[in-house]
Amino acid sequence: MNFIRPEAQAVFLRWREALIGILVVVLGLYWTTGTGLLQWVGGVVAIGGAILTFTGLQRARFRVGNGGVGVVTVDEGEISYFGPFNGGTVSIRELNMLSLDPTSTPPVWVLSQPGQADLYIPVNAEGTDQLFDAFAALSGIRTDHLLTALNKGADDVVVIWAKRPRALH
Repeated sequence: MNFIRPEAQAVFLRWREALIGILVVVLGLYWTTGTGLLQWVGGVVAIGGAILTFTGLQRARFRVGNGGVGVVTVDEGEISYFGPFNGGTVSIRELNMLSLDPTSTPPVWVLSQPGQADLYIPVNAEGTDQLFDAFAALSGIRTDHLLTALNKGADDVVVIWAKRPRALH
């Protein structure tokens, strides 16, 4: 017997890290009202909770839903997508451009790697929440730009990140 409506459960799952972070902040602030060492520990816990809340908010904004076609996995520096019409694998280290194509239905992430065909991953494919950490690991990526492009909608392809060429010495 399930006491929580599926819609409410989906909201809690989407925002889970942020909600846990808020609870940790509250616990840390409560501990700061104590005395001695507990005050310092409470302060550290509250700061940790604030960081967890911030990253939880970013992850929640990245999750746009599930139930799309295909499955995404991220394992040992490789992003794999296998869907009914296409699929493939891209090395995160070899990635040279990440784009979002909102003109497709549903919108798709476009991952470009030299010498390979672009990999198109629907934003609502199963397992896309793993992509946030993979994308955040790209050198110089602006996650705020990524989240804005994903949530605000655009009329054309948006380049989220492109690898900078190394300077010759």
